Amino acid sequence: MCPFCYLGEESFRRALEKFDHRDEVAVRFHAFELDRSAREVYSGTLNEMLAKKYHMSVEQAAANHARLADQAAALDLPVDFNACVYGNTLNAHRLMTLASAAGRGVEFADALHRLYFAEGVRPGDEVALRALAAQRDLTIPDGFFESDAGIAEVRADEAQAEEMGITGVPAFLLDQRFLVVGARSTEEFLEVLNRAWARRESHPRD
Repeated sequence: MCPFCYLGEESFRRALEKFDHRDEVAVRFHAFELDRSAREVYSGTLNEMLAKKYHMSVEQAAANHARLADQAAALDLPVDFNACVYGNTLNAHRLMTLASAAGRGVEFADALHRLYFAEGVRPGDEVALRALAAQRDLTIPDGFFESDAGIAEVRADEAQAEEMGITGVPAFLLDQRFLVVGARSTEEFLEVLNRAWARRESHPRD
């Protein structure tokens, strides 16, 4: 549900397309819940919820979203903040554990972003998540959401982030050495990719 992750993912993807060694890059998504205590369903609009959470006016929240919508448009990303439905993200992260295990984490991260930002789907909606998996031929085991499946993997990712001092997202770790925090531009991501590759070539045994 983080718009900066949505923007940052696209900027990074574009940088990777320009990177000379892109075929030798593996991308893996990790779980990070912005609010573990978030309820499954909230009443009111996203602007109203954010205004209350961050102690700002509804008008300020709307203005922030308008600026983010402009940035999304510049990246050709569909977004409709008026349709976004805030809610707990744990089920979406759990679905990502299945997608990542199948080698399809990038595909499903993009799909989940678009469901939330462009189609107004609540992130923890089991029916919507099952429909997405079915559309993309990803098998969800019987009883998956009713059990604790996937939760340990999500918590392990979050514990690792905490150990590394990562307190917000997006955060991109390249080659276990270069940490980039925030939704950077395509040019900035490309520069770090080149730095990481140059460092690897100069220290091949590290």
